[in-house]
Amino acid sequence: MLGISYEGATAVITTVGAGLRSFTVGGVPYVETFGADEKPPMSAGAVLVPWPNRTAGAVWELDGVRQELEVTEPARGNAIHGLLRRQPWEVLEHTGSLVSLVARISPQPGWPVALRVTVSYALDDHGLTVTHGVKNIGSVSTPFGVGTHPYPRAGNAATDSCTLTLAATTVLPLDVERMVPSGPAVPVEGTSFDFRGGRGLAGVRLDTPFGGCEPAEDGLIHHTLTGDGAGVEVWADPAFRWVQVYTPESYPGRGRAVAVEPMTCPPDALNSGVDLIWVAPGESWGARWGIRPLL
Repeated sequence: MLGISYEGATAVITTVGAGLRSFTVGGVPYVETFGADEKPPMSAGAVLVPWPNRTAGAVWELDGVRQELEVTEPARGNAIHGLLRRQPWEVLEHTGSLVSLVARISPQPGWPVALRVTVSYALDDHGLTVTHGVKNIGSVSTPFGVGTHPYPRAGNAATDSCTLTLAATTVLPLDVERMVPSGPAVPVEGTSFDFRGGRGLAGVRLDTPFGGCEPAEDGLIHHTLTGDGAGVEVWADPAFRWVQVYTPESYPGRGRAVAVEPMTCPPDALNSGVDLIWVAPGESWGARWGIRPLL
């Protein structure tokens, strides 16, 4: 575990998976956490690369060649959440308020292109900023996607007392048995999936991908969770135009919780091609997201 701090704010990062274990300001939690010796429950804080969410049937094609990934969601037959969330990462830099880590995706069954992947966590006056980088160190162009899996919390407010506001303009319908897309994204306008004006979470059950996330005037995408006089914002660069929202009933030690997961592409993008990022050999990509208390 790697701790960083800045003027009353603290964060703890795992070396396995490079995930976010905790983020507090003045001792108040702004993400759900887990024990130092525990595996992240429900993928809490995970870095999801080279694809977020699910790849249907754990298969896809690159340059006409079928790629067969390990089935990591056996109940549904899918490959889920990428290749690095259970792998050790190397520390590149660790100062008082910043930690940077790196991992390599080697060619393997289902993923033929080597990638160098970095993530950094930094605390400053604006909260916690997370910066992702991906470099193609292979010999052919490849697509990929990046996601992350924080469970933000509005301080000590109960989840069901909170209001969720999303910047999303579309929702992606799912095959509920396999949890992969059953059709193209549709507008949220006039549906129960319209969170643009904020909706209370009491009684709401979601495991849902939203798209069309629109940047505000500052050029960033903003999602917020507010309740009982407290609040938290999950912001992201425009590259993260998708967001998965998940409302589990039994997060350990918490019960009802909510994940707000910025993603660069939707579920099963390796097959649909929707919003995949392509990098040529030697080419790099990067983007940021972050968490900011609304005090």
